[in-house]
Amino acid sequence: MIRDPRHLAMRISLIASVFMLAGKLTAYFLTHSAAMFADAAESVVHGVATAFAAFSLWYAARPADAEHPYGHGRIVYFSMGFEGALVLVASFAVVRSGVLGLIYGLELQRIGVGLAIAGTLAAFNLALGAALVRIGKKYNALVLVANGKHVLSDFWTTAAAILGLVLVNLSGRNWLDPLAALVIGGWIMFTGIGLIRAAIAGLMDAVDPELAAKVAAGLEDAVRDRRIAKYHEVRCRKLNDEVFIEAHLLVAGNTPLDEAHRRATDVENRLRALFPNQRVYITTHVEPLAHDAAHPQGHPHRLDSETVGSPR
Repeated sequence: MIRDPRHLAMRISLIASVFMLAGKLTAYFLTHSAAMFADAAESVVHGVATAFAAFSLWYAARPADAEHPYGHGRIVYFSMGFEGALVLVASFAVVRSGVLGLIYGLELQRIGVGLAIAGTLAAFNLALGAALVRIGKKYNALVLVANGKHVLSDFWTTAAAILGLVLVNLSGRNWLDPLAALVIGGWIMFTGIGLIRAAIAGLMDAVDPELAAKVAAGLEDAVRDRRIAKYHEVRCRKLNDEVFIEAHLLVAGNTPLDEAHRRATDVENRLRALFPNQRVYITTHVEPLAHDAAHPQGHPHRLDSETVGSPR
């Protein structure tokens, strides 16, 4: 049976998160390191977030229905926001542990064993995170990309914890360990804020510059080939492997209806070809060229042939 690579990757990530948490908790209890505690705390968040991401990946793949005519894909942004919020909460706990460690000091133990465990986990996270991001981008799965970036951030937190313990082992200065915890807390906080911002941008349909440029280029080709005279009122957005495009296409006023429809269909097919292996939904509205006067200024936030630079 051929399995969907996206779901297989998420399943591996979910299983890995459990082993990561167990390994990091073991390293913490062996060393009593504040940095290791910070790393383990981040893994708790990662495990919960990965479970929700797995559910979101499954739910987003459900087909559109009567209650959700545009499908269920937007849940991926809720997943990203949820993950970001959990990461942000974890960062405060991590910073607190670092501050308390600096104030009251720490008695570190079995540093060598802790370093061996943390180093093994860090190497695995680096490989897993890179694979998740690669698979997510290949199959246009935002949840996988977000989860992969979180795994990579987990690698960096572990690397910071390792660095703190190495410095303690070399210098004998235990205060370097809680200092590493503070650095980890700051990095986790930065990651959480980034995930929340990305989720808000997606929910608010923020413009995707790369997508807009590709759509504009396709429409410009249609103008140069004289399939249409101009275009305006273009809007587009992308969600996982789905692309939504809306555009008004202008043709000469004396163009027969069936010919105008044929040209619009040709433009739609050209745009659809720009996004292979993706589901593309295009809505075009054909207008006579003279109707351009009804949009003297166009829409300040939508693409048209004037703002892109087509000749009149």
